[in-house]
Amino acid sequence: MTPDDRTPDELLDAIGPAFGKLKRGVLQEVENPISTKDSTRAMVLGVVLGCPAVAQEQPGQVGESGEMTVGGIAAAMCVDPSVASRMVTDSIKAGYLRRVPSQLDGRRAVLELSSEGLEFMARFRKQQRAAFEYITAEWSETDRLDFARLMLRYVDAIDDLKNRKPTAEA
Repeated sequence: MTPDDRTPDELLDAIGPAFGKLKRGVLQEVENPISTKDSTRAMVLGVVLGCPAVAQEQPGQVGESGEMTVGGIAAAMCVDPSVASRMVTDSIKAGYLRRVPSQLDGRRAVLELSSEGLEFMARFRKQQRAAFEYITAEWSETDRLDFARLMLRYVDAIDDLKNRKPTAEA
């Protein structure tokens, strides 16, 4: 059965399992594959790059200025602080991330991308696009762009959940 053959209820019921099948592994199926270790590094660096959004979501973990800490990484990635610390240390050893003194509190260390980290993320973003184009190679351009718009809208809605008022239960 194709998605086009499903009823609206069947489509909506299939979304959860479909998200469960999404894998970063597809980045290993394209030309110049990204390793699993680099995929993990990209997740950490992506959190640091997206820091202002995380600052709004995790006020106890990230300073108002958008400074990212290991605790902020742990909160954003929903992992234990010790796991986040190991991932940050790995990215630092790889030369992609560095600890610097906070501009708000010099006693505190915050994270920022190095120039190598910025270059790595540019390469990773190109790889992500190549994977998307590879996966959707048989789709029409209209379908690709519609899916991209809807996916971005979906992710924006996730980011906006914190602003949504709870609905009154009857």
